[in-house]
Amino acid sequence: MDQLTAILLFPGAAALIVGLASLSRGRFWRNAVASLLIVLGTASASAAGYRYWYFHRPIPEPITQQLFDGVTYERLILQSPRPLVVHVVAIDLVAQGIGFLVTPPDPDSSRQLKARTTAEFVRDHKVQVAVNAMFFMPWHSNGPFDYYPHSGDPVDVKGLAISRGRTYSSVLRPPAVLSISRDNRATIGAPVPNAYNAVSGDRMLIRDGTVLRRDLARLNGIAPRTAVALDRSGRRLLLIVVDGRQPNYSEGVSFCELADLVRSVGGHNAMSLDGGGSSSLVVEGAGGRPRVVNSPCHGLHPPGRLRPVANHLGVFARRLPQKPNSRPPVP
Repeated sequence: MDQLTAILLFPGAAALIVGLASLSRGRFWRNAVASLLIVLGTASASAAGYRYWYFHRPIPEPITQQLFDGVTYERLILQSPRPLVVHVVAIDLVAQGIGFLVTPPDPDSSRQLKARTTAEFVRDHKVQVAVNAMFFMPWHSNGPFDYYPHSGDPVDVKGLAISRGRTYSSVLRPPAVLSISRDNRATIGAPVPNAYNAVSGDRMLIRDGTVLRRDLARLNGIAPRTAVALDRSGRRLLLIVVDGRQPNYSEGVSFCELADLVRSVGGHNAMSLDGGGSSSLVVEGAGGRPRVVNSPCHGLHPPGRLRPVANHLGVFARRLPQKPNSRPPVP
C-alpha cells in the first residue's frame, strides 16, 4: 500500500468509527458532528479504495479469438518496455461480407461532423468493429467536466477524409493515408485516386517493412496509441490499439515502440491515427450492443471513459453462427 492510500484510508476509517460511536438520541450537535465524521470517513475510505484499485488492477489474460467471419482479435500482455495491454484486430480483406465505413459527414452540423464516441458510432451505423480515426478540432481537455467536444458538438477533422466515395476533408499533402477501394483493396501511404473510404494518419510508422526510426526517434512521449497496418501481402488489415496512462496496468508507448510492436504482429506498411484519450476499440457485442474492448483514458479517471471524437474507421463483417453455451466475444 502506498503512502497516499494509507493517508486516505486510516484517518478515514478512524473518522467513520468515531462518528458511528458518537451517535446518540436527542443530542443535535453531537449527532451533527458524528454525521459529518461519517460522511468524511466514508469519502476518505472510498477514495483510498479507488486509489488502491487503480494502482493494483487485475491484468486481463492474453487471448486470441475469432470475432466475426474474417475478423480475429488478439490481446497481448507485455511487461517490456513497461506494462502494456495491446489489442490487435486482423481483418481478412478477401473474406465474404467484409466492408468498411468512415464516419460520413453530417449535413446538420455547422462543421463537417458531430462528435460521437466510438461506441455511439458502432451503435448508429451497425458496424461490427470500429476504432477512432483522425485528429480533429476544436479540442481541449482541462478536467473531467471542462472538455470539448461532448457528443453532438460540431467538429472538423484534420487531413483527408473520404466516406463511401464522398470527400469531405482534404489537404494538399497528407503525411499518410489509409485508402480502401470499393472492392477492399487497401494501401497505406500516399492517397490513391480510387479510394472509396479513406482516413489520414498522423505519420507513417513502417514503410515496406522498415521502421522509420529517424523520423520517429525525436517523438519519445509515452501515450495510448491507435495504428493501422497492412501485412506484406496487402490482404490483411490490422487495427492496433495500445492502452496507456494507467500505471501498473498499461502505460503506453512511444512512436518507435509502437512501430516495433506493429511490425512484430505482421505490419509491413503502417501509420498512426489519433491517440491519447481518443484511442478506442469497440465491437458489436451480445444483442448488437456496443462492447468497449480496450481501456480508454479520456480524462484519466476513471479509466474506461470514451472520448467523443470526430470520425472513425468501421468494419462490417458477417456474424459467426451461434453455438450453444458460446461466450460473448472478447471477455
